[in-house]
Amino acid sequence: MKEVIISTEAVNSYGTRVLTSGIDLEQFKRNPVLLWMHRRALDGESMPIGKIDNLRVEEGKLIGTPVFDQNDEFARKIESKWESGFLRMASAALEPIEVNPDPALALEGQTRATVTRCKLIEVSIVDIGGNDEALQLCGADGKQLKLAAGEDAPALPLLKLNEPEPTPENEPGEGEEINNNNKQIKTAMNKDQLILLGLPEDASDEQVTAALQLMKTKADSAETLQLAAVTLCVDQAIADKKILAAQRDHYIQLGKAAGTEMLADTFKTMPTQQKPTDTLNLSQQSAPGAGSQPKAYAKLSDVPQSELIALRKDQPAEYMRLYKEEYGVDCPPLSE
Repeated sequence: MKEVIISTEAVNSYGTRVLTSGIDLEQFKRNPVLLWMHRRALDGESMPIGKIDNLRVEEGKLIGTPVFDQNDEFARKIESKWESGFLRMASAALEPIEVNPDPALALEGQTRATVTRCKLIEVSIVDIGGNDEALQLCGADGKQLKLAAGEDAPALPLLKLNEPEPTPENEPGEGEEINNNNKQIKTAMNKDQLILLGLPEDASDEQVTAALQLMKTKADSAETLQLAAVTLCVDQAIADKKILAAQRDHYIQLGKAAGTEMLADTFKTMPTQQKPTDTLNLSQQSAPGAGSQPKAYAKLSDVPQSELIALRKDQPAEYMRLYKEEYGVDCPPLSE
């Protein structure tokens, strides 16, 4: 059975991070439930779909082995996708107990306090890690914490970044408001990155997410088009007998790395491959080294004067035969 990384100390989609050493596992070990997408019920059917075995911490990572309930048809479906590699992520539902807003604990991109102590409630198999369902932080009442950008959450407050003290020059005027949350977002996403995404400096989280998604979609599309072009180029080379069909996958991988244009140039320089039987079956006329067949003459007078001397020198037996045909007697011995 495949093991899975359940939690790490990296910054998550909520802008916080969880110290693995501070996760209390004792209660969970007594009831190590495995859910689907952090749901305790699906279409009225009770969960869980399995349990977590061999739960442990290694190098700052929480690791375990999902074991699926073989008596549950839905659980067996999830297990099939898990073992086949179509689902590859798990996520922990954590209840924060202690948080620390000290910026010294924060990593790049972190906008909320670090969770230094928490309790593991359950583990779920998820389709996409890091979204609202896949990465779940719960309050003491068991309800999911609302941690959207700028939303107030006393259990996990926003970090207070170093800002200049208000002065008469920079104090807001009457009726103006300072959006501290937007300032923190700008700090996490620097100006150069926003420019590369084609966004203004005051772009919202939603705009950044949309720009990143568009960039990924374009990249995926370009990769698909490149693969199609490379595959077409390789298949044409096979049809042209430049390479063998057994080499197809190798040249497709080479084309993905080097590009279609370079691959096509490589095929242009390659000779057409021939089977041994192709060479053996060449006609005598076209075989390497084969010359044209000598002309056949009935008698010596039929031989052009321009060829007579060469015939006498290079083919004396033929010359003597034609001589006898011409004069009816044997040809005298030829001398140089």
